[in-house]
Amino acid sequence: MTHEQQIQKTCARIFQTDPKNVKLVQRLMGGMSNFTYIVEADGKKYTYRITGKNADNFVDRDVEEYHLKLIEPLTINNNTVHFDRQNGVKIAEYVEGVPLHEKDPYDYLEQAASVLRKVHHSGEPSIHDYAPFDRLKQYEDYLKDMGHTHDARYWEYKKALESHRAFLDQGEKTLVHGDSQISNFIVTAGGLKLTDWEFTGNADPFHDIACFGNNNFDHAIALLPIYLQRTPTGDDYKRLYLRRVFQCLQWHNVALYKDKIGLSEDLKVDFDYVGGLYLDKAEALLSKLK
Repeated sequence: MTHEQQIQKTCARIFQTDPKNVKLVQRLMGGMSNFTYIVEADGKKYTYRITGKNADNFVDRDVEEYHLKLIEPLTINNNTVHFDRQNGVKIAEYVEGVPLHEKDPYDYLEQAASVLRKVHHSGEPSIHDYAPFDRLKQYEDYLKDMGHTHDARYWEYKKALESHRAFLDQGEKTLVHGDSQISNFIVTAGGLKLTDWEFTGNADPFHDIACFGNNNFDHAIALLPIYLQRTPTGDDYKRLYLRRVFQCLQWHNVALYKDKIGLSEDLKVDFDYVGGLYLDKAEALLSKLK
């Protein structure tokens, strides 16, 4: 069954309409493994997500659904109208707008800071912790089980990160989005929306600031003083850099895993190369802390 056939069949059932009234408008690009489409059912637009190969190894769908309900009162996400915990299919109301990566992020720093403060200050902590170091170990184990041996650079950078664990663990924890890179912000007429809550949990709020710099870390550096509403201290920058180092190691593991299961060939993306780039980024970040 093609994606179009699957979408028509599911939407016809969910919206109780004829499959002929369901149209696939276009695929939204940006995600490296999930397939997200704009669909139209009975004249109304929705987004329809089909999860990528083995995506459930990284995202617990029960946890994702829990967080989608938790953040509903914040009104910063597009409303979910259908969520299937078994296969990860998610249908949400479509929001007219443009992904922030297609704009100049520097023009939206105030809005991005406001959205993230809204998440972090929501007063509604999750029952799930992001547990960064446990998460790294889990991802490493996936690769180990597939016969992969991490190179010396990875262990060097992880050891460097762990040497700062006492410093990192003393910080506060709040609800965080977990994957707040600019491609997940949508510029709309009513302000910024923040989508894709697959990696949400309790963590250091600086995690989200660091993730804003996924494409260009200068974006995170520029966002930090605006988010804090004060001049950052040396420890603030250290915390930001270290959170980004963790993310680089995390996504390095994910990229290598995607390569191992054949997604480089399936999606025509060299995930082994992408994994190497994340190690290069971790190295550059750590060099700033010396």
